Amino acid sequence: MKRSIQLTICLLLILIFFNIEGIINYINSLSNFKNYESSLLVPQKHNLLIICFAWLLIIFLKKGKALFLKRYDISAEDNLKARKMYTQINLLEKIIIFIIGLLAIGFILLSFDSIKKIGYGIFASAGLAGIIIGLSAQKVVGALLAGIQIAFTQPFRIDDAVVVENEWGWIEEINLTYVVIRLWDKRRLVLPSTYFLENPFQNWTRNSADIIGSVFIHTDYRVSFDELRTELTHILENTPLWDKQVNVLQVTDSKETSVEIRILVSAKNSPTAWDLRVHVREQMIVFIQKNYPESLPRTRVYIEDSKTNSNKS
Repeated sequence: MKRSIQLTICLLLILIFFNIEGIINYINSLSNFKNYESSLLVPQKHNLLIICFAWLLIIFLKKGKALFLKRYDISAEDNLKARKMYTQINLLEKIIIFIIGLLAIGFILLSFDSIKKIGYGIFASAGLAGIIIGLSAQKVVGALLAGIQIAFTQPFRIDDAVVVENEWGWIEEINLTYVVIRLWDKRRLVLPSTYFLENPFQNWTRNSADIIGSVFIHTDYRVSFDELRTELTHILENTPLWDKQVNVLQVTDSKETSVEIRILVSAKNSPTAWDLRVHVREQMIVFIQKNYPESLPRTRVYIEDSKTNSNKS
């Protein structure tokens, strides 16, 4: 509805500016101000039309994007293709809008003779100045090119689960020069586009949304691993969080005072995997507390009887 109102206003303004001379003459004929001069609107008719046509192109672009993306449901459970299209289309939209705005401003500036002369003078003596400006704008241009590269190569997409700067969250916005990540605690991490081309990061949903989660538990050497495996299967079969794909319990390390047990479980997406890991960890600890309390991690201290040693001597 809002876009339809914008389209109507834009078309109305185009019609008005196309016939601005006739409208002003008609107003002059009806008013008492016979000496009214249209020194502002009529000379700027060309520039006003450029603004309106640029606005019209942007409206049509947004309308076309909305119609195209209606075929893709990003809220669906299997939304890999939808996220891919949303990422590409949103970034392409920003690129096209940037180009439209840049061209519109350029055409408007060229219509002013004074600015045109200044521009010619700057270009004629812009040897060193051009180099300095180019170096100053290097980061901006690099960020723009990085945004375009992300749009086509897609190392990540909208709503991908990522780990960046030791923070876990979802890709919320992908812009030409920066990316917004919605962290698990609702904070927002904003990073320049160039960051993702220069630094490693984890993408947990690059090819699919399903993910494997790990849980580490430390116990005493006397624990029964077979019983723990049986209990793990029982826990997973009684929770809807598990996608029935991965169910593994392994002893991954042994230390002086305890053994390290790693549990691998799978879920349909990263938020569900997090909830499943928390659930499994809690239930396994409760099981050990109730059935194998002597197998909780403990520190052993051996005290030698001094009297015995003295009698031996």
